[in-house]
Amino acid sequence: MTEQKLIAVVGATGQQGGGLARAILADPDAGFTVRALTRNADSEKARELARLGAEVVEADLDDEASLAKAFDGVYGAYLVTDFWQHMSPDREYEQAANLARAAASAGVEHAIWSTLEDTRDAVPLEDDRMPTLLGRFKVPHFDVKGEANALFSEAGVPTTFLQTTFYWEGFAAFLPPRRQEDGSLVLAMPMGDGALAGIAAEDIGRTAFGIFKRGKELVGKTVSIAGEHLTGSQYADVFAEVLGEPVAYQPVPFDAFRAAGFPAAEEMGNMFQYYAEFDDEFTGRRDLDTVRALNSELKTFKEWLTEHKAAFAQA
Repeated sequence: MTEQKLIAVVGATGQQGGGLARAILADPDAGFTVRALTRNADSEKARELARLGAEVVEADLDDEASLAKAFDGVYGAYLVTDFWQHMSPDREYEQAANLARAAASAGVEHAIWSTLEDTRDAVPLEDDRMPTLLGRFKVPHFDVKGEANALFSEAGVPTTFLQTTFYWEGFAAFLPPRRQEDGSLVLAMPMGDGALAGIAAEDIGRTAFGIFKRGKELVGKTVSIAGEHLTGSQYADVFAEVLGEPVAYQPVPFDAFRAAGFPAAEEMGNMFQYYAEFDDEFTGRRDLDTVRALNSELKTFKEWLTEHKAAFAQA
């Protein structure tokens, strides 16, 4: 029997890591096993992974020693941070540094780092089309991940850089179509006429599995992914088809979105402006045929929405 390669999955109880862990566990003949990293091995999601056959270990992104211990003896590692847990770019950068140092010290042979573009390459800090945030960022949760890419290269970690994008789960969380006083449904988004590259969160993990299955072919490469590229009007049309009633698209001005007053409104406004104004470059880097070659189960937005229709029932 061929020896199976052990993959350490950071954030295995989250959306990206969970998608990868479940994909590996569902394909035992592919030659991989899972070591699921989590802060709480007793959580229901962690226990479920253990029932499915994963080895579950506790580790903390703020504790390099715990990560090095969790990476000991693994072939590969999926590395992801969650900016939204703390909303601190400095803390996220240090977590990425902990991951890079721990992966290097453990001798990880193939790491996948879940990252994003550094928007400052397209919108320099002196460009006043969108505000500069925290003195040195345009879209902090993008920019800090892009800046952290160098940590893995400098540490000598054999890394594939997986550039992700907007999760469609975000529609359910904060951008669902909303019922108006006249009874109509409106999808209000700050996207202008631009196309938004979106993806089902679980497909990020499944695509990462496809990268691992390629061996080391994509080490040192950047793989940019999405499930579909749709404009606001096209998203509204799919909502209408699945929900069974008309849904109108209403473009929200970027400044109005930034001024909405909820936590991270400015950052999210900048993010959508970046998506909208650089959609040709952003979607152009995300060739869907290339993604499907890594993940044959890649979902379209309609497929994802049909599965999650109940989440929008109270729109």
